[in-house]
Amino acid sequence: MAERASTYRILGIDPGLNVTGYAVVDFGGAGPAIVEAGTLRTNARLDLAGRIAQLHADLAEILAEMTPDLAGIEQLYAHYKHPRTAILMAHARGIVLLACRQAGVTVRSLASTAVKKGITGNGHASKLQVQRAIQSILKLKDVPQPPDVADALAIALCAGRRF
Repeated sequence: MAERASTYRILGIDPGLNVTGYAVVDFGGAGPAIVEAGTLRTNARLDLAGRIAQLHADLAEILAEMTPDLAGIEQLYAHYKHPRTAILMAHARGIVLLACRQAGVTVRSLASTAVKKGITGNGHASKLQVQRAIQSILKLKDVPQPPDVADALAIALCAGRRF
């Protein structure tokens, strides 16, 4: 791995049991630079325990390979109309917290509205607005896809600003 003495590395995570977005961003020098970004997808045919184990293994691998200085994760929120979604997200969020603790990486929780406001200026921005803002901030040719990746990049950027 290359020397990172004058930079710090942030892992942004948008947790989900089906799809977890992640982004590794280095800060320093000329500004934030994407090291890696993508999604972790669990096998929908597995039972809950199998999916949790799969997500944990994938996250542990990223943490070991990327060695972030800090991880940013979206805070848990719940809509009264969708309690099942909140419960599934809580499972994924718990796995993220466990994997980070096992890797010795400090975690910073960020409210989704604070991330959206920090990136777009609007705490209730749409997914497309976040994608376009990330494209502009990081000078990307295209909007990051899927939206889970853009959300993870936004979380990493906001966590990195507060490092």
